[in-house]
Amino acid sequence: MTTTGTDSGRIRLGTRGSRLALTQSGQVAEALMAAGAPSEGSDAGRDGLDIDLVTVRTDGDGDRTPLRQVGGVGVFAARLRHALLDGEVDLVVHSFKDLPTQRVEGLEVICVPPREDPHDALCARDGLTLAALPEGARVGTGSPRRAAQLLAARPDLEVVDLRGNVPTRLARVRGLEAVGVGTDEPVAPSRADATGDLDAVVLALSGLRRLGLEHCASEVLDLETMLPAPAQGALAVEARAGECSTALARAVAVLDDEPTRLAVTAERALMARLGAGCAAPVGAWAHLRGGDREPRALVLRAVVTSLDGGQEVGCELSTELPEVAGGPDTPGDSAAAVRAAQALGVRAAEVLLEDGAAEIVDLHANKPRRD
Repeated sequence: MTTTGTDSGRIRLGTRGSRLALTQSGQVAEALMAAGAPSEGSDAGRDGLDIDLVTVRTDGDGDRTPLRQVGGVGVFAARLRHALLDGEVDLVVHSFKDLPTQRVEGLEVICVPPREDPHDALCARDGLTLAALPEGARVGTGSPRRAAQLLAARPDLEVVDLRGNVPTRLARVRGLEAVGVGTDEPVAPSRADATGDLDAVVLALSGLRRLGLEHCASEVLDLETMLPAPAQGALAVEARAGECSTALARAVAVLDDEPTRLAVTAERALMARLGAGCAAPVGAWAHLRGGDREPRALVLRAVVTSLDGGQEVGCELSTELPEVAGGPDTPGDSAAAVRAAQALGVRAAEVLLEDGAAEIVDLHANKPRRD
């Protein structure tokens, strides 16, 4: 059998080349190495983890084609997964919202670290809020979900399609091109980007925070205005199935966050049942309620919005989670809770479909278009 990084002690962690991807992957690598380090007083022979980052160029890097045309599902994840299956790397870190819901044979998500804030953020000129933007303001986003929810709140806005990594998008906002966000492309795009031509852009608050650019947010959008993408703010650590070393398994057990895993399980089960992908105009947010002396419940809010923002179908459902007899780390209890989360997501999707979600928008519109 071929020796892999997980067998030899050094682990190769594959990542995209953007500043955000490198930051996220570096943070996960550091957390895994810290979690897998021998504890004080442990056996002297207990090995820790050594993780090296390996940059993998993806098909989405440097491409300015709108997501709805290139096929949003897996455009950033596919190359990383090929590198993993081909043995080029031993682990990869994905932004969970970019990961297709279909399982890939031979791969498994071995760890879901604690989730960053899933809210969306408006980054506007002059510190303006969404309500304060002038009529006809130009607001950029590459997400059909954000575009639809923006138009639902402000139908007078001009929503501008844009691509590029976080600093590149911020530089499109008048006044922000000079605040030092810089450019950030692992591969140069085929044409130069405009700068300062927009009044605002909408970005994930989690990405801004991870990059230390939260000061560029003029408003954190509330969940009534904009429900995030399923699994937004969460990361997924993926590996080849059955190739987790003892040291890595020990670290994963420490870093894996049950509330995050349950929430994103419900949100992604919703997407899978809808047959939608990461470019579909679907918002979802799940969170745990209760605990300690109260029964634990998982609550899921979801919405499908027409592309023009004129129609919306939403629901909020909850499910009581199985009682945790031996603690949340008990395998049987965890598996039962995951099944409950999956069932909640499926049920919410069926409610949306029954209420006409598929009639107000083509949920499969994220597939490549051949014009």
